[in-house]
Amino acid sequence: MIPISDPKRQLIEIQDSVMCEIKEVFSSGQYILGPNVETLENKIADKLGVSEAIAVANGTDALVLSLMACNIGEGDEVITTPFTFFATAEAIIRVGATPIFVDVEEETCNMDPKQITNKISPNTKAILPVHLFGQPADMNPIMKIARENNLYVIEDACQAFGASYDGHLVGSIGDLACFSFFPTKNLSTIGDGGIITTSNKAFADKIRSLRAHGSRKKYFHDEIGYNSRLDEIHAAILLQCLNHIDTWNQCRIKLACRYNKELNHLQSIHLLPTPKRHRHVYHLYCLFSPHREKIIRHLRKYDIATAIYYPLCLHLQKALSFLNGRKGDFPNAECLSEQIFAIPLFPGMTSSEQDHVISAIQSYEDEILC
Repeated sequence: MIPISDPKRQLIEIQDSVMCEIKEVFSSGQYILGPNVETLENKIADKLGVSEAIAVANGTDALVLSLMACNIGEGDEVITTPFTFFATAEAIIRVGATPIFVDVEEETCNMDPKQITNKISPNTKAILPVHLFGQPADMNPIMKIARENNLYVIEDACQAFGASYDGHLVGSIGDLACFSFFPTKNLSTIGDGGIITTSNKAFADKIRSLRAHGSRKKYFHDEIGYNSRLDEIHAAILLQCLNHIDTWNQCRIKLACRYNKELNHLQSIHLLPTPKRHRHVYHLYCLFSPHREKIIRHLRKYDIATAIYYPLCLHLQKALSFLNGRKGDFPNAECLSEQIFAIPLFPGMTSSEQDHVISAIQSYEDEILC
C-alpha cells in the first residue's frame, strides 16, 4: 500500500546523525529545556525572521498558550474557520472563549476574509486563520481587518512550516504563530512537539512562564500555567530535520507540480489551485470530487491509500453542539468536507509510486467515461 505519508522514509536518510544526537542527549543528563531546545528556538526564529520562538509540548498547547498570552478568556470571541482540525476550536474553548466561524474559500480551503467583518462584535478579541494543508491563508486582508478593529492575529501554521505569503514566511505575519512537530508534519519529530513564534517580547516572556507552571523563577509561581515543555531529545531530532526542511519541502512541491500537470485534464476531479502570491508546501495533496467514495474504493484496489481531511466540519461536531451550529451554515466548508480527499505525497516518494497513483486515477476516469 502506498501511504498518504511516510515519516519513517523521510527520516531514514538522517538516521545516523539523529541517533548520534540522541546518544549525546542521553549522555548529557539534561533532558528538558536544555541547550538543544534553546538552539532550536534561536534557529527557527532566525529562519522565520522573528525575534522570539518558544518551544512547547505540542501544537495544541501552542494554540492555547498563544491565546492566553493575549489574555483571551471567558466572554471573549475568536474568529476562525470551521474547516480544520479540531484543535483549532478546542484551544479557543479551552481558554474559556467562543469560536466564531466564517466560511472558507472553496478554492483554497482557507478562511474567506470577505466574511470576517460581519462576524466582529464587541467581544471579538482575535482572528485565528489556519494555513490549511500547507496553503497560506489570505493574510493581507486579514491583517488589515485586524488592525482596523484592534484585534490580535494568531496564525495556526501547524501544517505549514516553510510556506510563504506575498514573500513572507508564515509564522512571521501575525502577532503570534503556532507550529506542530507531529510525526507527519513537514518539520517533525518522532513524537509530539510544537513552537510559538512572535516578535513581541512581552508575549514571549509570558509564554515562557506559562509553559513552566506560571513560573519565571524556580518554585515561585506568578500565575496558573501548564506543563508544556519540549524534551531535549525531540529538540535534537528537530535540529537535524531543520537542516533538511527546505529540501523536503521542495520535494513536496515538485511532486505536487507533477500531480497538477498529469491530473489537470481529468473531468472527475477538481484540483485545488495555489494563488500566485502563495508558496504552498503541501503537507497534504488534496483533490475535490463528487465521486470521492468511488475513487477511494478504486484506488484501494490498486493498493493506494487515501484519507479524508476533514469529514465533518467543526460547527457540526458533537463536542461543539452547544454552539448551535446547523448544516447549511457554511456551505463551502460543508461541500469540501463531503468531496475532498488526500492522495499520497511525501519526501522519499519514488517516481514509480507516483506513476502508479497517477495511472490509477486516470484509469478511474477511463472507466466512468466508457
